[in-house]
Amino acid sequence: MESLTLIFGFLISLIVSAIIIYLATRLFGETEGFGTAIMAALAGALIFSIASYFIATGWIAALIGGIAWLIALGNLYNMGMLKSMFIAIMVWAFATLVNLVLPTIVGPL
Repeated sequence: MESLTLIFGFLISLIVSAIIIYLATRLFGETEGFGTAIMAALAGALIFSIASYFIATGWIAALIGGIAWLIALGNLYNMGMLKSMFIAIMVWAFATLVNLVLPTIVGPL
């Protein structure tokens, strides 16, 4: 049952992340579809997991993972590093808002 909960949580997180990435890239004029946003979200999750595993947690792992994700984002959307960085900042801002609002939608348990 615990494995099912973890898988379900990962899938929900992946979809929410993909929606945020899709919206942020649309604001910057990108025309790729939702599938590319899912690939970018999956790439981000894998990159940060690998960085955390090999480097441990902390700002160095986040920095290396962030740079690797910028490169992946740029390659998936065929854009430069500067535009990738602006989109990443927008994704971070949207994700912060979602993290503040989403847990309060269901109310106290």
